[in-house]
Amino acid sequence: MKPVLFYCYDAYCGWCYGFSPVIKKIAAEYKEQFDAEVLSGGMIIHEVKQPISVMAGYIQKAYTTVEERTGIAFGQDFLWHIFNPELSDWFPDSEKPAIALCIFKEYYPERQVEFASDLQYALNYEGRDLCDDEAYRHLLEKYSINPEAFYSKLHSDEYKEKAYYEFQLCKQLQVTGFPCVLLQTTDSKFYLLARGYTDYDTLKTRIDNVLKEIGQ
Repeated sequence: MKPVLFYCYDAYCGWCYGFSPVIKKIAAEYKEQFDAEVLSGGMIIHEVKQPISVMAGYIQKAYTTVEERTGIAFGQDFLWHIFNPELSDWFPDSEKPAIALCIFKEYYPERQVEFASDLQYALNYEGRDLCDDEAYRHLLEKYSINPEAFYSKLHSDEYKEKAYYEFQLCKQLQVTGFPCVLLQTTDSKFYLLARGYTDYDTLKTRIDNVLKEIGQ
């Protein structure tokens, strides 16, 4: 079998946002050697949705660490919600962006890493609410996807089930935090390449070592 790179992420994970440039570069560089599959992890799933104020205090401290370590920038439109949580109408939830990714993967399976990155940029830089249907419209234009078909699928049980299947798959792969990168080389053989933010050089070295080991 052709190896498969699994990138387990969550649209609401700030470290995944910082990791986006790394995984995009890796996916492009190794596209001949393996296929890249993005799985949503379901980091924020609640029976009753909770306001951004629940996590705003943590993000206020954490986002500068992510910026310093990864070189990524968080946008002012995102940070407004983090520093004015009492005025924000955000109730973060991983379900809708995970469904959107499942839909998108059927249109462009080879560009799923790029789309996951676009979702994170929409949230963390442009300050779009990923729980709002309108947060996706500009991406439908970018990728020439019919809005009527997309929104019909976004609210269908079929694609919701696909998203929750991905959440379960991440659990089965024993992913306990994001980002996480695994390389599957046989039906039963997985290599853990990254748990948490990992820089490009380190990840590339680990991939090259595995490919050498399996004789690629």
